Amino acid sequence: MHDLNKGTLGALVAFLATQWAGRDRLVVLDTQFGHGEAFLHTWAAWREDPQRSRHLNVVALVPSLPSSTGLAQTSGDLPLAPLLLQAWPPSTPGLHRLSFDHGRVQLLLAPGELRQWTRELSLQANVLCLHELGDGDASVFKTFARWSAPGAAVLANSVTSEARAALRSTGFEFAPSPQGRPWPLARYAPTFAPRRVPTRSFSSTPAERHALVVGAGLAGAATTWALAEQGWRSTLLDRHATPAGETSGNPAGLFHGVVHASDAPHARFNRSASLEAARAVRRTLQRHAHAGAVDGLLRLNGESTGVGAMNALLRKLGLPPEYVQAFDATQASERSACAVSEAAWFYPEGGWVRPRALIDTYLAEAAQDVRFLGNAHIQSLRREGTMWLALDGQGNTIAQAEVVVLANAGDALRLLDHPGWPLHAVRGQLSWMPRPEDLPLPAIPMAGSGYVLPEVDGQAMFGATSQRGDADPSVRDDDHAHNLAQLARLLGQPVPQAAQRLSGRTGWRWVAEDRLPVIGAVPDPLLAEPVMGHAGQQLRHVPRIPGAYVFTALGSRGITWSALGAQVVAAAIAGAPSPIENSLLDAVDPARFMGRLARRSRR
Repeated sequence: MHDLNKGTLGALVAFLATQWAGRDRLVVLDTQFGHGEAFLHTWAAWREDPQRSRHLNVVALVPSLPSSTGLAQTSGDLPLAPLLLQAWPPSTPGLHRLSFDHGRVQLLLAPGELRQWTRELSLQANVLCLHELGDGDASVFKTFARWSAPGAAVLANSVTSEARAALRSTGFEFAPSPQGRPWPLARYAPTFAPRRVPTRSFSSTPAERHALVVGAGLAGAATTWALAEQGWRSTLLDRHATPAGETSGNPAGLFHGVVHASDAPHARFNRSASLEAARAVRRTLQRHAHAGAVDGLLRLNGESTGVGAMNALLRKLGLPPEYVQAFDATQASERSACAVSEAAWFYPEGGWVRPRALIDTYLAEAAQDVRFLGNAHIQSLRREGTMWLALDGQGNTIAQAEVVVLANAGDALRLLDHPGWPLHAVRGQLSWMPRPEDLPLPAIPMAGSGYVLPEVDGQAMFGATSQRGDADPSVRDDDHAHNLAQLARLLGQPVPQAAQRLSGRTGWRWVAEDRLPVIGAVPDPLLAEPVMGHAGQQLRHVPRIPGAYVFTALGSRGITWSALGAQVVAAAIAGAPSPIENSLLDAVDPARFMGRLARRSRR
């Protein structure tokens, strides 16, 4: 909508105001974001309207993300432009979720051509701003129908007769347009019901927007924040007296993205998650100034490829320097203030944080929409009618709601009656010691077969071990020795023996076999197994247990994954547009394990 004149833009915003009045949520699809002028005008009008919807979601297609400089030059004089510029993301491939006004306004940017997104966006739009509708092909118009909520309005500056016929064939009805565009060109009113509807989102209208969230670590706390942004209350339950009672109670940890030649789901999910994590950590630092830093992170390449090949890979993948840069050993040494002997990836949006401070920030942002219940020992879950009941060992109800989110690491498997998902616990021991005077620590976190943080409270903090099938909770000297060897390699010098007054902490990280988290609606094994054997069965159509969600298997990336994963599960519960692509939803969907078993059985 960047080329609309003032009169047309005003008419558009006035029409949108008639659509959001009295709604809980208005979802707008805009196929021509431009430099954001229409979004900024719409947002400003929404703010001023006492009849506005509780939530405004704009999903905007843009051929490529404009630079922040270009955005400032074109739209910088508009009242809300500074907030948009402050939140503007690096121009990486994939979706970008920008959140404003405590999450009530969300802008989802989809860089690329329309055809690139026909299978990747998950939304139900109330208004589709399609602009000039050319002939196109049938699949594009079927996509518009798939993206439309019942009664959705279609707006366009111009439309060909072929496009008009294609819209009719996919369920849109036309009405005479009054003078003064844009007005509804058509409404989505299909005379047929789709054969299959996606099952990943909460399908019913709850009597109360209230969810039980089990587990008060990073995953659970982040989920309460994300649900609060969507207008939901949470009851957060944990078997410990306070949040962060287990691995999320580590004194500090790091976060960063990933570069991989194939740019497969693991790299893509980490990329989106790391940018969301950086935003969450920056908000944490506003509350807890010394709880971490977003000053960048170095990850040693660990391969024989030089910086030239690394830069070639970045160009091939289209990854900008705002997200990642290739450093040779000299650049890495200068940036870290340590003697680095190999090339490294530098992630400007990486850093470190105290997990407890991040958890406190999530809970503070959820504010009055979260209630914490500690010492809640949940023996089982039971569904009665539409309600989920969390029961103690005597069968008494601890709490109840129509939706439950299991964010309690491996214990989620017990409460789900051991669904057979390939998850396992990995023991990790972190080490720390008073900073030796003759051992320089890096200016920013360094990682690569281990990690070391900048000085934290006068301590050198480093680690960590990784031992599958090890249930020993003690802090072991052998593990300290392992961590010290990693530290010496990262710093490029031996660690003085006299300085090794070591302390440590042991925890368990739950990991899926494919190294991705498990996020989403829980598949119903009784209903899902018969249909998973059919060729072409899509995960989004797998039958689910009503109101049951899971967010687990964060492995060693709890800080990196918590914010984005929480937004994914909250969007599914609230029926909001998904902040990640459908291919990534498939990659983290708990139903993926059933799909793989079904494919193997057909071989």
